[in-house]
Amino acid sequence: LLLALLSLFSFAALVEAQWKLRENVYVIESEWNNETPAKRVELTCNTSDEALPVYWKKDTDLKGIGRTLIAEVKEFPDAGNYTCLTADTHEIISYEFFLITRVDFNGQMIRSILKSFKEPNQTYLKCEAKNYSGIFICSWMTENESPDVKFTIRSLKGSQGDVTCSSPVARADESVIEYTAQCQKENYCPFAEEHQPIEMFLEVIDDVEYENYTSSFFIRDIVKPDPPQCQYVATNGTVTWTYPRTWSTPKSYFPLTFRVKVESTKKHEIQV
Repeated sequence: LLLALLSLFSFAALVEAQWKLRENVYVIESEWNNETPAKRVELTCNTSDEALPVYWKKDTDLKGIGRTLIAEVKEFPDAGNYTCLTADTHEIISYEFFLITRVDFNGQMIRSILKSFKEPNQTYLKCEAKNYSGIFICSWMTENESPDVKFTIRSLKGSQGDVTCSSPVARADESVIEYTAQCQKENYCPFAEEHQPIEMFLEVIDDVEYENYTSSFFIRDIVKPDPPQCQYVATNGTVTWTYPRTWSTPKSYFPLTFRVKVESTKKHEIQV
């Protein structure tokens, strides 16, 4: 009974050490300190012939012989592609790829690839809309433009409907790289009241490091109109303006309030 309990505990520990991202790709949550031991992960070669001699390799290193391999994963060099091959012909039978996401002692993800925006604070994914059409722009930042970094941005599917996004576009801004993607909520009605928020999910993979972030919002809360179209007539000092071209219509249903500030260059007076 004791052996059975120990075996069950060992199996549970192996199961909890990883979670499946997609077919053959797994994420290891590694607590980032010197005291925490490596996560033990059990790999099984995908062959029905139990008598077939097989071995495991990671890159060019031999990792083990036999259908089952117990791998210890903690640091980035431990992650990557583990391949099962036949001993005689060296033919690839199956593989499992491991990514590492760094977590603190509370299990919270440590993000080093993504950089947070100053406003709002600690936001890694910022989305804004110019109007109520259901089209919005999502932005995120990294410190460096790595050739290996890959992004996936999508909505967490639910009753709120699907959201489609374009491929990210990179732009260098001072010491960071800012990425933007245009997204659109399908079958969105600008005249209807929003009952459920949109949940956008950003996933980042840089070589073998994994990070993600989720942002939840209503379209009404992220609307930021473009500046109005202004015209100044010097003869009588008249300033006129009209709604931004990108604003939703009809204007009677989507009204805007304007705030005008007049500054006197001579007296340094400000009148609002």
